[in-house]
Amino acid sequence: MKWASAISTQDNIESAIEEATEKILSQLEGKSADLSVIFVSPHFAEHYNKIPSMIGERLKPGLLFGCSGGGIIGAGQEAEQQPAFSITCAHLPGVTIQPIQNETTELPNQDTGPSVWRDWLGVPAESQPHFIFLADPFSFRGEEFLSGVDFAYPNSKKVGGLASGAQSQGGNALYLGDKVYSEGLIGVALSGNIELDTIVAQGCRPIGHAMQITKCKQNMLLGLDNVPPMEVLQEINESLNENDRNLMKTSLFLGIEMDPFKEDPGQGDFLIRNLMGVDHQSGGLAIGTLLREGQLVQFHLRDKVMSAKDLELMLARYQSGGKADDACGALLFSCLGRGQNLYGKRNHDTDMFKDKVGEVPLGGFFCNGEIGPVGKTTFLHGYTSSFGIFRPQPGNAGE
Repeated sequence: MKWASAISTQDNIESAIEEATEKILSQLEGKSADLSVIFVSPHFAEHYNKIPSMIGERLKPGLLFGCSGGGIIGAGQEAEQQPAFSITCAHLPGVTIQPIQNETTELPNQDTGPSVWRDWLGVPAESQPHFIFLADPFSFRGEEFLSGVDFAYPNSKKVGGLASGAQSQGGNALYLGDKVYSEGLIGVALSGNIELDTIVAQGCRPIGHAMQITKCKQNMLLGLDNVPPMEVLQEINESLNENDRNLMKTSLFLGIEMDPFKEDPGQGDFLIRNLMGVDHQSGGLAIGTLLREGQLVQFHLRDKVMSAKDLELMLARYQSGGKADDACGALLFSCLGRGQNLYGKRNHDTDMFKDKVGEVPLGGFFCNGEIGPVGKTTFLHGYTSSFGIFRPQPGNAGE
């Protein structure tokens, strides 16, 4: 298994593709590309449909896969608010690569069995696939789709993101093979001699302590340990310093613990969801997801310092787990609200990845929503950096 990644910020698309593909060919050292993942900024929107043929004139990409992005990542570098094109190629001996394309406006019924979802997606569960998904944000029923795919493939890893760069439906580009789509979902299923590790950094720090939902109605949180949520927040507010009190006014979230069997859940074990509003009469809070009684939850805060520390913690955990040494390539799906907008400098997340994981070829883009797991469940996130790290199966390094 061998990966290579390159980026060009030239303002001419032909020159950008030529520069990037030359770097790829040099890095591959004569090996063929079985999968090529591309991301292109909206500065080249008028050329979206020509890009597959431009690439094909310069290298044999194997399966071409990718999308448009409001910010582009390649060769471990981030390019925002400027013309950019990146390509990340993988030589994958012993790996089966299956393309996926579907409209997601009409999904299988949520009450059907997993076999219906497998038939709809066209990927057999017996191959033990891992998935990369890209989708158009204006025509993608994200939570329903991911819930169904988790149901059908519970042991598979899923990462990806929603295309960005366009302000309305039809303006994004999704690349699969020699086809270019402007809506729906595309993906690749990878099976055989390949493992996919995932890291989802949600950029939040817990405050207060974990509490159990004792009363709720759909997405309305009405009781925590039999106390109205607003009373809980008042108690938490009184225990915080001035900086955190100010953050509570603008950057307060609810974390929902995703593994009920974990005895001491900590940072990174909670699914972060927005607070949508307050019901002053009941003291309840509207949360950006459905709730159920008995769930363990904890309030969280977010700012650039917390976001950096959260990412550092997630990457350090991965590094200490012993898998980083076998990593051959990686993709990063990061929120448009991160990058320079959050940190005030370029390459924050990619530099930290390089520092913790090493010189692993890294491509990706800044998304309208990020796909990745928390616990054993896959979600559509905001404000996150979701990494997919690829390596051969243990004891089977391949060619």
